[in-house]
Amino acid sequence: MPGLYYDEMKLGATFRHDIRRTVTEADNVFFSALTHNPARLHLDEDYCRTQTEFGARLVNSAFTLGLMVGISVGDTTLGTAIANLGWDEVRFPKPVFHGDTLRVETEIIGLRDSRSRPDAGIVTFLHRAYNQHGDLVASCKRSGLQLKRPEADKGNVRAAS
Repeated sequence: MPGLYYDEMKLGATFRHDIRRTVTEADNVFFSALTHNPARLHLDEDYCRTQTEFGARLVNSAFTLGLMVGISVGDTTLGTAIANLGWDEVRFPKPVFHGDTLRVETEIIGLRDSRSRPDAGIVTFLHRAYNQHGDLVASCKRSGLQLKRPEADKGNVRAAS
């Protein structure tokens, strides 16, 4: 299983995820349509070129957020997450455009045992996405409820680096 159990995670561990993703026009248009977001900033090239400071359509920020978190799953929570508890301090300091290639880093910034579930702990992740130029384009803190390693399997502990 690729994901880590709560007791395998270490405060301060940072993951530089191998998956990178070039964002396409189709990603942006399909996501905007699927989520019923008709904002001209995502769909109207002429408007963006002639009437905005950006000069081109912007990628829907909700897509960017989902992609950033999704890229992190394989290294952190795949198969070990019970639930996503929330996103905080979501920021988009620079826009994402069609053709940008994003890479993601995740840092574990909080760990605590669950008060109500002895088989789980709460992990706080700091996700950061960068474009191909190294510009920070998105960040967020995310809290998740993670399984602890089952008692029968405690001897096989892996650790986050």
